[in-house]
Amino acid sequence: MKLILAVGLTSLLLSTTDCLAQSKSNTWNPNLPGNKYKNPIIDADYSDPDVCRVGNDYYMTSSSFACFPGLQILHSTDLVNWEIIGAALTDDYPVLPENKGKELDWRKKIQHGNYVWAPAIRYHDGWFYIYCGDPDQGLFMTKTQDPRGTWTKPVWVKEGKGMIDCCPLWDDDGKAYLSHGCAGSRAGVKSVLFVAPMSPDGEKVIGPSRIVYDGHEDQPTIEGTKFYKRNGYYYIFSPAGGVKYGWQVELRSKNPFGPYEEYVGLAQGKSKVNGPHQGAWVDTQNGEDWFLHFQDKHAYGRVVHLQPAKWVNDWLVIGDDKDGDGCGDAVATWKKPNLPASKNPVQPAEDDDFNSPELGKQWQFEGPYSHYWYFCDANKSKLRLYGVEQPEEFHNLSDLQNALLQKFPTENFTATAKVKFIPNPSYKNKGEQAGFIIKGQDYAALRFITEKGGKDGKGTICKLQYVVCEGAQKGKAEKVIAEQPVDLKALPAPYTQKYAVDDIPQPRNATPDVYVRCTVKSSGIGNSIKSHAQFSYSLDGKKFKNMGTPFAVKEGKWIGAKVGFYNSRPTKNNDGAFLDVDWIKFTK
Repeated sequence: MKLILAVGLTSLLLSTTDCLAQSKSNTWNPNLPGNKYKNPIIDADYSDPDVCRVGNDYYMTSSSFACFPGLQILHSTDLVNWEIIGAALTDDYPVLPENKGKELDWRKKIQHGNYVWAPAIRYHDGWFYIYCGDPDQGLFMTKTQDPRGTWTKPVWVKEGKGMIDCCPLWDDDGKAYLSHGCAGSRAGVKSVLFVAPMSPDGEKVIGPSRIVYDGHEDQPTIEGTKFYKRNGYYYIFSPAGGVKYGWQVELRSKNPFGPYEEYVGLAQGKSKVNGPHQGAWVDTQNGEDWFLHFQDKHAYGRVVHLQPAKWVNDWLVIGDDKDGDGCGDAVATWKKPNLPASKNPVQPAEDDDFNSPELGKQWQFEGPYSHYWYFCDANKSKLRLYGVEQPEEFHNLSDLQNALLQKFPTENFTATAKVKFIPNPSYKNKGEQAGFIIKGQDYAALRFITEKGGKDGKGTICKLQYVVCEGAQKGKAEKVIAEQPVDLKALPAPYTQKYAVDDIPQPRNATPDVYVRCTVKSSGIGNSIKSHAQFSYSLDGKKFKNMGTPFAVKEGKWIGAKVGFYNSRPTKNNDGAFLDVDWIKFTK
């Protein structure tokens, strides 16, 4: 049975009303009646979150690894509801001279899990600063006076391999310092923390990094430094124990270079929240203390929790310390901070109807991106992805950097999109493919793909396939699970341009509008959570047909799985296929 042009639209899913860039989520809402909230406050992968307060406003950033735009910036006024307002890394990622053209050149090879690790965001002397570690190159900084606007080109504060998780501190006497950890995979040692003197302008480390704490015996795998000063003490807040099972350590000293005392302020305890650690202490304008941290949920990534906190004997006790031992347990629900309530509760953006000339702030590519890859056609309210040539060492779709993806918004959701595939009419371009994909260390996709066709082999046929690739990031081959033919029809005006194929003018052909869908469901809790996704399609937006069986979703390298679109081609030409995306909508 062939797919034919759809004859009707459904008002349920095909609404053409404008989607606000930030709106009340259809999938997750942390707000509870009675001025309470539930954790996670963001049920999406904003790993290693850090937060700073400026007046009545709170700003968050998180690890973005090889996803760009990187270092997404979120804003809140109540610590519960957050919206994406921008990103600090938008253009070319800086590469140290000795690495150009080598293994770290993103133009030659995708960099799963590399680049941007564990940032710190701070406000000092009229500027917002973000410091971040690249485990292969060193510690860098970018800054701005407007977190919604453009950030400066990153500068290398300290060059070198193996340094990660840095955080600045400007002292009362005008001196500045930078704390950081180290990655055992690059440095050959882990579980030690450093402090280095830094220039007051924050642009350069001006002395050697000195080890100020060794956690091998008491706090193994300690990393993720956050540097504070309070009540005459210097504090380094650091997670220990590993990503999935760790706890929150606090170190304090009267001298930035130590010696440091240690304390555990938050652990899983009797809660169901595995590994509650690595995050930010914030004090509110109304005198309260709070702590934001992540919880690792496997395929869903590291989601964000908010914990009440209080200072006891100059140590921060985080969460609910029911037994009075000084170490709190993570809370599931709690009274909201004493802050002005958000008029319109929001979560990071999900839906998109592509009616803006710019990409929605929730979207990221899998590497520093090219503006040749896409066009946001605001006049026609659609996104067009252009076919990008596959890299030289191409094994499967995990090697593509031009996949346009966003984070899973919560554990259980359905994502539906309206798409059209417009291949290059030349039969020589067989193998063009584009579609709807969930990507992690494995992937699954509903895709259109072209092949040579016709009696003389000089035509183009198109198929809709459901493909799965297990071990994708290890170079394994994908499998076609199900497929069926798709009719290609000549496009009407304004597609009047003819494309010459063997000197014979031909119009662009296209598939019908197809509605693609993935329904994601979770099972288990905490560290045993699992995720499965069922893919399906429809011709009218009403009746959906499953393709294959549920796909076992797996997280990516240091990130959660993501969902979105891609368009690629095996040939090197001056033009390729188009994937037009009318809208995408997320529902429970």
